[in-house]
Amino acid sequence: MKTGFFNVLDVQSFIDRLRGFDHLPALQTPLDEAHGCVLAAPVVSPEDLPAADRSCMDGYAVRAADLFGTTEGNPAYLECTGTVSIERPADFSIAAGECAAIVTGALLPRGADAVVMVEHTQEMGAGTVEIRKSVAPHEHVMLRGEDAVQGQPALTAGTLLRAQEIGLLAALGVQTVHVHRRPRVGIFSTGDEVIPAHATPRPGQVRDVNSHALQAMARAAGAAVTCYGIVPDDEKALTAMLARTTAENDMVLLSGGSSVGTRDLTMAALDSLDGAAVINHGVAISPGKPLILASADGKGHHCAVWGLPGQVTSAQVVMFVLGIPFVHWLAGRRTPFDQSVWASRRAVLARNIASRQGREDYIRVRLHAEEDGRVTATPVTGKSGLLRTMLQAHGVVRIPAHSEGLDSGTQVDVLLFGGGY
Repeated sequence: MKTGFFNVLDVQSFIDRLRGFDHLPALQTPLDEAHGCVLAAPVVSPEDLPAADRSCMDGYAVRAADLFGTTEGNPAYLECTGTVSIERPADFSIAAGECAAIVTGALLPRGADAVVMVEHTQEMGAGTVEIRKSVAPHEHVMLRGEDAVQGQPALTAGTLLRAQEIGLLAALGVQTVHVHRRPRVGIFSTGDEVIPAHATPRPGQVRDVNSHALQAMARAAGAAVTCYGIVPDDEKALTAMLARTTAENDMVLLSGGSSVGTRDLTMAALDSLDGAAVINHGVAISPGKPLILASADGKGHHCAVWGLPGQVTSAQVVMFVLGIPFVHWLAGRRTPFDQSVWASRRAVLARNIASRQGREDYIRVRLHAEEDGRVTATPVTGKSGLLRTMLQAHGVVRIPAHSEGLDSGTQVDVLLFGGGY
């Protein structure tokens, strides 16, 4: 391995290298522990869901054809032949000109194909019901197999198990699922000047911000996170920490030591680490250009090592744009780098933004609802060592590498911090 090479890749080429890492292995997990995991195999439905046509409303089960043209001023009159409860399916059928009282969730009697809401009906006595609204076939009816069909995939591989998917699987009686293992992420900071957050800094020292911020971001993405503290500017100490963390994790985030300065020892430590290989050093992104990506042999697995910039804003923006999607990739998501599906908000730029061609710029912006109904995005400027720009921003606007900037009034998509993707 060569030490110290600096090869600035465009963002898409860097993402292609990230896709070279495999999704994590799969395991069987109890359903109630699978929230936030990704299916490693499709779930084939063991039954139809619903198991039969069911009413969505309290009202009357009808034949939709009997109510064609029915209105408030032109009601229809049907004869009620019985009542259908949830506990017992109807043992009768309805014919032309007939209806049956039904409650929400009850099975439709034979012959019925729709339900009229009780609000649009009136009992007239002697079993006659006045109906003042027409319905279409299957209106207010949950059809057999509408949620899932027996023998067909209810959920496909690569599906993120949210509360909605967990609910569907519970309705199907599924008790365990085959999911990708949650990524294990190890985090540590480097630098003689970095001290723990609880300590009082002397002149020239700074508290460790990155470990805490990156930990929060990785946990929010569903990773199991371990923080390893602070490593001084010492190559042997850094190599020893890399050996430990790469053996215990699927992804290691170290901040500081990723640029090309004389005290930046990450490349040298990776060079001396058995089984490690630097994939690339440098990405055409701002902030975050000196990002390092390497692979290291862990215990029976390959660990991705990320050398993030030490500057707090740079580290958080790179983690948001590339690191969190990579966590999702390891966890089994198929398209986590596709920004078109990220949580975003359409807005109008409040002022011009300049950019340099040849790199993707991610500009922090603050959203504001204007009195005329528009949402404007105002750039939040500041140095990458300041926390203020991240605190004041709701998200970032991406400026493509081929652009020299964006004009005031341009419609943009603001990628929202903490919005999920």
